[in-house]
Amino acid sequence: MIQDSLRTGHTGTRCHFDLQKKQQNRLGLPNLGYGVGLRSQHFPYLMQQEDVLVDWFEIISENFIGNYGYGRHVVKTMAEKKPLVMHGVSMNIGSSGALDTEYLKQLKELAQYLQPKWISDHLCWTGLLHVNTHDLLPIPLTEESLQYMIERVRTVQDYMERPLVIENPSTYLEFSQNTITEWDFLRLLALETGCGLLLDVNNVFVSAFNHGYDAEHYIRQLPHEHIVQIHIAGPTHCGDYMIDTHDQPVPTPVWHLYQLAQSLTGGVSTLLEWDANIPEYPTLVEELFKAKHILNGGFFPTEQLKKTKKALSTPLSSPHYNSIENERTA
Repeated sequence: MIQDSLRTGHTGTRCHFDLQKKQQNRLGLPNLGYGVGLRSQHFPYLMQQEDVLVDWFEIISENFIGNYGYGRHVVKTMAEKKPLVMHGVSMNIGSSGALDTEYLKQLKELAQYLQPKWISDHLCWTGLLHVNTHDLLPIPLTEESLQYMIERVRTVQDYMERPLVIENPSTYLEFSQNTITEWDFLRLLALETGCGLLLDVNNVFVSAFNHGYDAEHYIRQLPHEHIVQIHIAGPTHCGDYMIDTHDQPVPTPVWHLYQLAQSLTGGVSTLLEWDANIPEYPTLVEELFKAKHILNGGFFPTEQLKKTKKALSTPLSSPHYNSIENERTA
Protein backbone atom coordinates (compact mmCIF):
# COMPACT_ATOMS: atom_id res chain seq x y z
CA MET A 1 0.00 0.00 0.00
CA ILE A 2 1.22 3.49 -0.83
CA GLN A 3 -0.18 4.66 2.49
CA ASP A 4 2.29 2.39 4.31
CA SER A 5 5.24 4.40 3.01
CA LEU A 6 3.93 7.45 4.83
CA ARG A 7 5.09 5.91 8.07
CA THR A 8 8.71 6.18 6.95
CA GLY A 9 8.33 9.94 6.58
CA HIS A 10 10.69 12.19 4.63
CA THR A 11 13.06 14.50 6.47
CA GLY A 12 14.39 17.40 4.45
CA THR A 13 18.10 18.04 4.90
CA ARG A 14 19.23 21.65 4.76
CA CYS A 15 21.72 22.13 1.95
CA HIS A 16 24.22 24.90 1.48
CA PHE A 17 22.93 27.01 -1.40
CA ASP A 18 25.57 27.43 -4.06
CA LEU A 19 24.93 29.97 -6.80
CA GLN A 20 27.34 28.04 -9.00
CA LYS A 21 24.73 25.25 -9.27
CA LYS A 22 22.76 27.17 -11.88
CA GLN A 23 23.33 24.43 -14.49
CA GLN A 24 22.30 21.67 -12.07
CA ASN A 25 19.81 19.24 -13.65
CA ARG A 26 17.06 17.37 -11.83
CA LEU A 27 14.82 14.95 -13.73
CA GLY A 28 16.86 16.09 -16.73
CA LEU A 29 15.54 19.65 -16.33
CA PRO A 30 17.90 22.62 -15.86
CA ASN A 31 17.92 25.48 -13.39
CA LEU A 32 16.88 28.33 -15.70
CA GLY A 33 17.69 31.11 -13.23
CA TYR A 34 15.27 34.00 -12.62
CA GLY A 35 12.15 34.54 -14.72
CA VAL A 36 8.79 36.30 -14.93
CA GLY A 37 5.40 35.51 -16.38
CA LEU A 38 5.02 36.79 -19.95
CA ARG A 39 1.95 39.07 -19.92
CA SER A 40 0.34 41.03 -22.74
CA GLN A 41 0.74 44.36 -20.89
CA HIS A 42 4.50 44.04 -21.41
CA PHE A 43 4.46 43.00 -25.08
CA PRO A 44 5.14 46.52 -26.47
CA TYR A 45 8.07 47.07 -24.11
CA LEU A 46 9.63 43.65 -24.71
CA MET A 47 9.35 43.83 -28.48
CA GLN A 48 11.43 47.04 -28.44
CA GLN A 49 14.20 45.69 -26.21
CA GLU A 50 17.24 43.67 -27.17
CA ASP A 51 17.92 42.83 -23.51
CA VAL A 52 14.78 41.47 -21.81
CA LEU A 53 16.58 41.58 -18.40
CA VAL A 54 15.49 38.11 -17.18
CA ASP A 55 16.79 34.57 -17.73
CA TRP A 56 13.53 32.97 -18.87
CA PHE A 57 9.76 33.36 -19.30
CA GLU A 58 6.72 31.40 -18.21
CA ILE A 59 3.54 31.61 -20.27
CA ILE A 60 -0.03 30.64 -19.41
CA SER A 61 -0.59 27.85 -21.92
CA GLU A 62 -4.29 28.61 -22.45
CA ASN A 63 -3.49 32.16 -23.60
CA PHE A 64 -1.72 30.79 -26.66
CA ILE A 65 -3.69 27.67 -27.53
CA GLY A 66 -5.53 28.55 -30.74
CA ASN A 67 -3.95 32.03 -30.73
CA TYR A 68 -2.41 32.67 -34.15
CA GLY A 69 -2.25 36.46 -33.91
CA TYR A 70 0.18 38.98 -32.50
CA GLY A 71 0.42 37.22 -29.14
CA ARG A 72 1.80 34.07 -30.73
CA HIS A 73 4.29 36.19 -32.69
CA VAL A 74 5.49 37.80 -29.45
CA VAL A 75 5.84 34.55 -27.54
CA LYS A 76 7.75 32.95 -30.42
CA THR A 77 10.06 35.94 -30.54
CA MET A 78 10.71 35.69 -26.79
CA ALA A 79 11.25 31.92 -27.10
CA GLU A 80 14.01 32.60 -29.61
CA LYS A 81 15.72 34.89 -27.07
CA LYS A 82 15.20 33.03 -23.79
CA PRO A 83 14.10 29.62 -22.48
CA LEU A 84 10.34 29.23 -22.11
CA VAL A 85 8.10 27.19 -19.80
CA MET A 86 4.40 26.45 -20.38
CA HIS A 87 2.19 26.73 -17.28
CA GLY A 88 -1.43 25.59 -17.51
CA VAL A 89 -4.59 26.25 -15.53
CA SER A 90 -7.10 24.02 -17.36
CA MET A 91 -5.70 20.48 -17.57
CA ASN A 92 -8.31 19.58 -14.94
CA ILE A 93 -6.23 16.57 -13.98
CA GLY A 94 -7.98 16.10 -10.63
CA SER A 95 -11.50 15.98 -12.10
CA SER A 96 -13.62 12.85 -11.92
CA GLY A 97 -14.41 13.36 -15.60
CA ALA A 98 -12.39 11.96 -18.48
CA LEU A 99 -9.22 13.76 -19.50
CA ASP A 100 -9.88 16.35 -22.19
CA THR A 101 -8.12 14.77 -25.16
CA GLU A 102 -8.72 17.78 -27.40
CA TYR A 103 -7.10 20.07 -24.84
CA LEU A 104 -4.11 17.72 -24.50
CA LYS A 105 -3.78 17.57 -28.30
CA GLN A 106 -3.70 21.38 -28.53
CA LEU A 107 -1.28 21.58 -25.61
CA LYS A 108 1.08 19.13 -27.29
CA GLU A 109 0.89 21.02 -30.59
CA LEU A 110 1.76 24.28 -28.81
CA ALA A 111 4.68 22.56 -27.07
CA GLN A 112 5.97 21.23 -30.39
CA TYR A 113 5.86 24.78 -31.76
CA LEU A 114 7.43 26.59 -28.77
CA GLN A 115 9.72 23.82 -27.45
CA PRO A 116 9.31 24.70 -23.76
CA LYS A 117 11.73 23.34 -21.18
CA TRP A 118 8.77 21.79 -19.35
CA ILE A 119 4.98 21.88 -19.01
CA SER A 120 3.24 22.39 -15.67
CA ASP A 121 -0.25 22.47 -14.19
CA HIS A 122 -1.88 22.21 -10.76
CA LEU A 123 -2.94 19.54 -8.30
CA CYS A 124 -6.60 20.45 -8.64
CA TRP A 125 -9.77 20.16 -10.67
CA THR A 126 -11.24 23.07 -12.60
CA GLY A 127 -14.60 21.87 -13.89
CA LEU A 128 -16.91 19.07 -14.99
CA LEU A 129 -19.03 18.27 -18.04
CA HIS A 130 -17.17 20.82 -20.20
CA VAL A 131 -17.84 23.65 -17.72
CA ASN A 132 -14.68 25.52 -16.66
CA THR A 133 -14.99 27.27 -13.28
CA HIS A 134 -11.85 29.34 -13.94
CA ASP A 135 -10.63 28.41 -10.48
CA LEU A 136 -8.22 25.81 -9.07
CA LEU A 137 -10.38 23.64 -6.82
CA PRO A 138 -9.03 21.26 -4.16
CA ILE A 139 -9.16 17.50 -4.52
CA PRO A 140 -9.77 14.94 -1.76
CA LEU A 141 -6.47 13.80 -0.28
CA THR A 142 -7.14 10.09 0.22
CA GLU A 143 -5.58 6.79 -0.81
CA GLU A 144 -8.20 6.33 -3.53
CA SER A 145 -7.62 9.84 -4.86
CA LEU A 146 -3.85 9.29 -4.84
CA GLN A 147 -4.12 6.12 -6.91
CA TYR A 148 -6.44 7.94 -9.31
CA MET A 149 -4.04 10.87 -9.68
CA ILE A 150 -1.07 8.54 -10.23
CA GLU A 151 -2.86 6.98 -13.22
CA ARG A 152 -3.92 10.37 -14.59
CA VAL A 153 -0.41 11.82 -14.35
CA ARG A 154 1.09 8.74 -16.00
CA THR A 155 -1.45 8.97 -18.82
CA VAL A 156 -0.67 12.64 -19.47
CA GLN A 157 3.09 12.05 -19.33
CA ASP A 158 2.82 9.16 -21.79
CA TYR A 159 0.79 11.28 -24.19
CA MET A 160 2.95 14.39 -23.88
CA GLU A 161 6.14 12.29 -24.05
CA ARG A 162 7.77 14.29 -21.26
CA PRO A 163 7.57 14.62 -17.46
CA LEU A 164 4.65 16.68 -16.18
CA VAL A 165 5.40 19.25 -13.48
CA ILE A 166 2.69 19.55 -10.80
CA GLU A 167 2.14 22.67 -8.67
CA ASN A 168 0.71 22.79 -5.15
CA PRO A 169 -2.42 24.97 -5.19
CA SER A 170 -3.58 27.59 -2.73
CA THR A 171 -6.74 26.32 -1.03
CA TYR A 172 -9.53 27.82 1.02
CA LEU A 173 -11.30 24.67 2.21
CA GLU A 174 -10.44 21.02 2.76
CA PHE A 175 -12.38 17.77 2.53
CA SER A 176 -13.29 16.29 5.91
CA GLN A 177 -12.52 12.86 4.38
CA ASN A 178 -8.82 13.71 3.89
CA THR A 179 -6.48 11.04 5.23
CA ILE A 180 -3.19 12.22 3.71
CA THR A 181 -1.49 15.58 4.15
CA GLU A 182 -0.97 17.62 0.99
CA TRP A 183 2.82 17.42 1.28
CA ASP A 184 2.75 13.64 1.59
CA PHE A 185 0.27 13.41 -1.28
CA LEU A 186 2.62 15.39 -3.53
CA ARG A 187 5.62 13.40 -2.32
CA LEU A 188 4.02 10.05 -3.10
CA LEU A 189 2.65 11.30 -6.42
CA ALA A 190 6.12 12.42 -7.50
CA LEU A 191 7.84 9.24 -6.33
CA GLU A 192 5.28 6.96 -8.02
CA THR A 193 5.07 8.80 -11.36
CA GLY A 194 8.47 10.48 -11.70
CA CYS A 195 6.73 13.83 -12.26
CA GLY A 196 8.37 17.09 -11.29
CA LEU A 197 7.06 19.51 -8.68
CA LEU A 198 6.52 23.24 -8.98
CA LEU A 199 6.73 24.50 -5.42
CA ASP A 200 4.71 27.68 -5.03
CA VAL A 201 5.92 29.03 -1.69
CA ASN A 202 3.25 31.73 -1.74
CA ASN A 203 0.57 29.04 -2.07
CA VAL A 204 2.13 27.19 0.86
CA PHE A 205 2.01 30.41 2.89
CA VAL A 206 -1.64 31.07 1.96
CA SER A 207 -2.85 27.51 2.59
CA ALA A 208 -0.90 27.20 5.84
CA PHE A 209 -2.59 30.35 7.13
CA ASN A 210 -6.04 29.21 5.97
CA HIS A 211 -5.78 25.69 7.41
CA GLY A 212 -3.51 26.23 10.40
CA TYR A 213 -0.48 24.12 9.53
CA ASP A 214 3.26 24.87 9.57
CA ALA A 215 4.47 26.20 6.21
CA GLU A 216 8.12 25.34 6.87
CA HIS A 217 7.20 21.77 7.83
CA TYR A 218 5.28 21.44 4.53
CA ILE A 219 8.34 22.47 2.52
CA ARG A 220 10.73 20.24 4.49
CA GLN A 221 8.60 17.13 3.86
CA LEU A 222 8.59 17.36 0.05
CA PRO A 223 10.96 15.29 -2.12
CA HIS A 224 13.37 18.12 -2.90
CA GLU A 225 15.04 16.20 -5.72
CA HIS A 226 11.73 16.40 -7.65
CA ILE A 227 11.30 20.18 -7.29
CA VAL A 228 12.26 21.86 -10.57
CA GLN A 229 10.75 25.32 -10.11
CA ILE A 230 9.61 27.76 -7.41
CA HIS A 231 6.85 30.37 -7.70
CA ILE A 232 6.87 33.54 -5.61
CA ALA A 233 4.01 36.05 -5.46
CA GLY A 234 2.11 38.45 -3.22
CA PRO A 235 -1.23 37.36 -1.63
CA THR A 236 -3.95 39.44 0.02
CA HIS A 237 -4.87 39.24 3.70
CA CYS A 238 -8.64 39.23 4.18
CA GLY A 239 -8.77 38.93 7.96
CA ASP A 240 -9.63 35.33 8.80
CA TYR A 241 -8.19 33.99 5.55
CA MET A 242 -5.74 34.80 2.75
CA ILE A 243 -6.33 34.87 -0.99
CA ASP A 244 -3.74 34.09 -3.65
CA THR A 245 -4.14 37.28 -5.69
CA HIS A 246 -0.73 37.81 -7.40
CA ASP A 247 -1.30 41.55 -7.25
CA GLN A 248 1.41 43.03 -5.01
CA PRO A 249 5.04 42.64 -3.93
CA VAL A 250 6.19 39.43 -2.26
CA PRO A 251 5.78 39.76 1.54
CA THR A 252 8.61 39.04 3.97
CA PRO A 253 7.26 35.67 5.24
CA VAL A 254 7.12 34.34 1.68
CA TRP A 255 10.72 35.43 1.10
CA HIS A 256 11.74 33.40 4.16
CA LEU A 257 9.96 30.32 2.75
CA TYR A 258 11.66 30.95 -0.60
CA GLN A 259 15.11 30.99 0.98
CA LEU A 260 14.33 27.76 2.88
CA ALA A 261 13.12 26.04 -0.29
CA GLN A 262 16.19 27.07 -2.27
CA SER A 263 18.51 25.87 0.50
CA LEU A 264 16.79 22.48 0.55
CA THR A 265 16.76 22.01 -3.23
CA GLY A 266 20.27 23.31 -3.85
CA GLY A 267 18.91 25.86 -6.31
CA VAL A 268 16.06 25.66 -8.86
CA SER A 269 14.35 27.99 -11.32
CA THR A 270 12.62 31.02 -9.76
CA LEU A 271 9.48 32.59 -11.27
CA LEU A 272 7.73 35.76 -10.06
CA GLU A 273 3.96 35.72 -10.66
CA TRP A 274 2.10 39.04 -10.94
CA ASP A 275 -1.31 38.84 -12.61
CA ALA A 276 -3.34 41.84 -11.41
CA ASN A 277 -2.37 45.47 -10.83
CA ILE A 278 0.60 44.57 -13.01
CA PRO A 279 3.47 47.08 -12.74
CA GLU A 280 5.71 48.34 -15.52
CA TYR A 281 8.17 45.72 -16.74
CA PRO A 282 11.32 47.24 -15.12
CA THR A 283 9.49 47.37 -11.76
CA LEU A 284 8.49 43.73 -12.17
CA VAL A 285 12.11 42.76 -12.81
CA GLU A 286 13.25 44.77 -9.80
CA GLU A 287 10.91 42.70 -7.62
CA LEU A 288 12.18 39.47 -9.16
CA PHE A 289 15.82 40.33 -8.49
CA LYS A 290 15.10 40.62 -4.77
CA ALA A 291 15.26 36.81 -4.95
CA LYS A 292 18.82 36.95 -6.24
CA HIS A 293 19.71 39.51 -3.55
CA ILE A 294 18.38 37.20 -0.81
CA LEU A 295 20.22 34.15 -2.12
CA ASN A 296 23.43 36.19 -2.24
CA GLY A 297 23.09 36.85 1.50
CA GLY A 298 21.27 40.18 1.37
CA PHE A 299 18.66 41.45 3.80
CA PHE A 300 15.04 40.38 3.43
CA PRO A 301 12.67 42.99 1.98
CA THR A 302 10.25 44.33 4.59
CA GLU A 303 7.03 44.14 2.57
CA GLN A 304 3.77 44.24 4.51
CA LEU A 305 0.71 42.30 3.38
CA LYS A 306 -2.07 44.35 1.87
CA LYS A 307 -5.30 43.83 3.80
CA THR A 308 -8.82 44.03 2.44
CA LYS A 309 -12.25 42.59 3.18
CA LYS A 310 -12.62 40.91 -0.22
CA ALA A 311 -10.44 39.70 -3.06
CA LEU A 312 -10.47 37.33 -6.01
CA SER A 313 -8.00 34.53 -6.62
CA THR A 314 -6.64 33.62 -10.08
CA PRO A 315 -7.77 36.86 -11.79
CA LEU A 316 -8.51 36.19 -15.45
CA SER A 317 -9.48 38.36 -18.40
CA SER A 318 -12.64 36.40 -19.15
CA PRO A 319 -16.39 37.10 -19.29
CA HIS A 320 -16.80 34.76 -16.30
CA TYR A 321 -14.34 36.71 -14.18
CA ASN A 322 -15.63 40.09 -15.29
CA SER A 323 -19.24 39.16 -14.49
CA ILE A 324 -18.25 38.08 -10.98
CA GLU A 325 -16.23 41.27 -10.46
CA ASN A 326 -19.17 43.41 -11.65
CA GLU A 327 -21.51 41.62 -9.23
CA ARG A 328 -19.10 42.11 -6.30
CA THR A 329 -18.56 45.80 -7.00
CA ALA A 330 -22.18 46.61 -7.84
